[in-house]
Amino acid sequence: MFDIAIILINYNSSELSIDCINSIYEKTSNEINFQVIITDNCSENKDFENLKSFCDNSNLPNLKLLKNNINAGFGGGNMYGFKHSNAKYLAFVNNDTLFLNDCLAILKNELDNNLSIGIAGAQAYKEDNKFLISLDHFASPAREIFGRSFLELINPKKYPKRKKKYNSPIEVNFVPGSFMFIRVDDFVKVGGFDQQIFLYYEETDLCLRLAKMNKFAYLIPEAEFIHFHGASTEKSLAIKKELKISLLYLMKKHYGNFGYQSVRWFLLVKYGLSSLIKAKNRPLFSLIWRGAPMSESLQYKQK
Repeated sequence: MFDIAIILINYNSSELSIDCINSIYEKTSNEINFQVIITDNCSENKDFENLKSFCDNSNLPNLKLLKNNINAGFGGGNMYGFKHSNAKYLAFVNNDTLFLNDCLAILKNELDNNLSIGIAGAQAYKEDNKFLISLDHFASPAREIFGRSFLELINPKKYPKRKKKYNSPIEVNFVPGSFMFIRVDDFVKVGGFDQQIFLYYEETDLCLRLAKMNKFAYLIPEAEFIHFHGASTEKSLAIKKELKISLLYLMKKHYGNFGYQSVRWFLLVKYGLSSLIKAKNRPLFSLIWRGAPMSESLQYKQK
């Protein structure tokens, strides 16, 4: 059994994956016994073959490339990789990241010594080494309607400032999905990723379920990495729709019908008014009016 299984998803971004993998092997100390598992989420043949060629010729130990026959999204792709892992800890790492230091050893040490940590994240930086927000507050009716700044103002202990740079570990609501470190036992006990969610809010859902087990999310700022934020996801109307579908699914799952309807009606007013000026928002208004059903998610449209 390995100490850590690092799981990455590749989707038509093999050059990013290759750079990420190289940084993992370069920065991780020899004391850590780890494996790297890449789930290719049904990329185009050219991109997959480029990544396969790298894996076949790199001579990097314990590197495994898997090819999924569908694009299973973030949760599904990570679960596919997880099923082929054999480790005590899991590190779910976006392929558009680069390690700046021995992140895995730092995070492992924190979880080894603090059983209340359910999941941990590292401090992210932009490509130009500028600070990047690396914690967030749970998506909730209060956050969606009143905003993050309001929550931080009324309850700073529960909602620590997102834009502040921390120097020591701090408990947070959740850590971004770009870098998540968790015990396998906790991941299995909580049920892993909810594969009904195709993209976005997977980490929120996971951390909400962990918190109900008294396993909390922590930002460990000593561990540092670069995140080319959004580099692996193309911006489009379809992606914006996916955000709303996942958000409203999360509202119903964790806050019931009242929470779901509160956020839905807030979004209807928001996009209804903006649609009068910006025609590009009308498809979003229409989607939310229909209740943002999961049947309109990208994962069902590809089948």
